[in-house]
Amino acid sequence: MAQIPIKSPWSLTIPEAMFESVTAHLFPGDHDEHGAVMVAGIHVAADGNVRLLARDLFLAEDGVDYVPGKRGYRMLKAQFIQRHILACRDEKLVYLAIHNHGGRGSVGFSQDDFNSHERGYPALLDISAGNAVGALVFAEGAIAGDIWLPGGRRVALERAEIVGRRRQILRPSPIHAAAKALPVYDRQTRIFGDAGQLVLSGTKVAIVGLGGVGSLVAEYLARLGVGAFVLIDPDRLDPTNLPRVVGARRGDVWWCLSNPAAPAWLSRRALRFATRKVDIAKRVIRQANPTARIQAIDRNVLNPASASALLDCDYIFLAADEMRARLLVNAIVHQYLIPGVQIGSKVSVGNEGDLTDVFSVVRPLRPGMNCLWCNQLINPGKLADEAKTHGERKRQRYVDDEDVGAPSVITLNGVGAAHACNDFLFFMMGLSGGSTDYARYDSRSRSLTFSTPRADADCPECGCGGRLGHGITGPDLPVFSS
Repeated sequence: MAQIPIKSPWSLTIPEAMFESVTAHLFPGDHDEHGAVMVAGIHVAADGNVRLLARDLFLAEDGVDYVPGKRGYRMLKAQFIQRHILACRDEKLVYLAIHNHGGRGSVGFSQDDFNSHERGYPALLDISAGNAVGALVFAEGAIAGDIWLPGGRRVALERAEIVGRRRQILRPSPIHAAAKALPVYDRQTRIFGDAGQLVLSGTKVAIVGLGGVGSLVAEYLARLGVGAFVLIDPDRLDPTNLPRVVGARRGDVWWCLSNPAAPAWLSRRALRFATRKVDIAKRVIRQANPTARIQAIDRNVLNPASASALLDCDYIFLAADEMRARLLVNAIVHQYLIPGVQIGSKVSVGNEGDLTDVFSVVRPLRPGMNCLWCNQLINPGKLADEAKTHGERKRQRYVDDEDVGAPSVITLNGVGAAHACNDFLFFMMGLSGGSTDYARYDSRSRSLTFSTPRADADCPECGCGGRLGHGITGPDLPVFSS
C-alpha cells in the first residue's frame, strides 16, 4: 500500500446495514463484551484526509472465536484472526478488530487494550504485507479507533459516518457546541440550528449534469448554504436551453447570431462560443453564496479526471441522461461509500402528438442498497449503443433521430430537483425517515408513488463480494480517456 498521510483526519464510513449488524452483536442486552472483525477499503482524498470504507463484517462467536483473555478480559482467537488478516493481505484491505465497552456517548481504549495492540499489531503488520491494521472500540453512540501503519506510524480515528436511510456521525466523545451560523441563514437555523447550518457549510456535493434539472439543484443547494461544489458537464448552452437552465441569459448563446432568423452557418459558429453550462451554474452559485468553493469541470463525467473529482465528495447528484454516467456513479456510490441520488423527468409523446406519460423520478442511491444495476435501471443495450461512435449510431438509428431533443419543461424538472434536495437536506441532518424508496411524481394525475428497490446479495456492484467498500484497491471504474 502506498504511503498514507497521518497528519490529516482519519474517518470510517460504514453502510447502515453493517452498522446495525455489528451493534446488535455487541449490545444484545447482556452488558457483556463481544468481538468481531471488520475489513475495510481505503481512500485518500486530494486534501490528504483518509477514509476507511467498511467492506465486510465477521462476527466472532462467543466461546468459540471470542474467548477469555490471557492478559485481558476477552480476546479474539488466533485462528479467527489469522483467517481474516490473510484475506486482508490478499485483497489489500485494512484489518480492524472490534470489541465493545459499556457506557453511552463516549468511549476509549483501556490500558489493557493498548498493551494488547502493542504486543500483537507489529506482527499483524508483517503478515498484512504493508496494509494498515487496527482496532475499533464501540460504546452506545460512540466509536474510537487505533490504526497502525507500516514504519511504526499510528493514528487515531476522528469519527465514523454511518450512511443509509440517514447520516449519523459517531465520535470518541461529544464535540463542543457549534459556532454561530451566519445571520443570513436565520430562518433555516430556526429549523436545524447553528450546528445543522454548519454541517451544510462543511459539505461538498457533486452535480453531474447542469441542464434543466442540475441547474435547479445548483441554485437550491447554493441558497441552502452548501459550502463546496464539484460541477461536471461538457456542454455549452444552446438557445433551446434558455427556458429551463437557471441563470441562463440570451447573451450566453450570442442570441443575435444564433436565433432562427440568423443564417445557419452563423448560428453554428456562434454556438461554438456559447457559455458553458458549468460556468452558468458557477455564476448562479456565486450570486447566492459568494464564499462557496467551486470546482467546475467542463468534461464528460466518464473522463478519469472528472470521475476522480467525485471521490472526495460527500454526496452526488446525478442529473445526466447518459446510461454510462449511471453506471459510473452507481459504481462510485458502492465502491467508495458515497451517498447520492439519480434525478430525472420524462415526457413521452405518442405518434399523434398526444401526451402518453409525464413524470419526475427521484432515486436515492445508498451504499450497499438502492443499486441501479440491481433494479435494472442501467440498460445494457443503451450502454452498448452509447459506446458506439457517432457515425455508427447514426447508421443504426433509422427512425430515432438523436439530434431531436426530448421534451423538457422547467416546472417538471423542478419537481424532481426539489424532492432530491429535500432528501439530501434531511439525510445530512440525520432526520430522514425510515424509507429510501424510489419516488415517482405523475404530473397529470398529481399522484406520488413509491417503489421499494430490489437488492441482489450477489450483485457485483453493491454486494460484499463485488465493489462494496473496496476503495482504491477495488475494480477499475467504468471511465474512458478522451
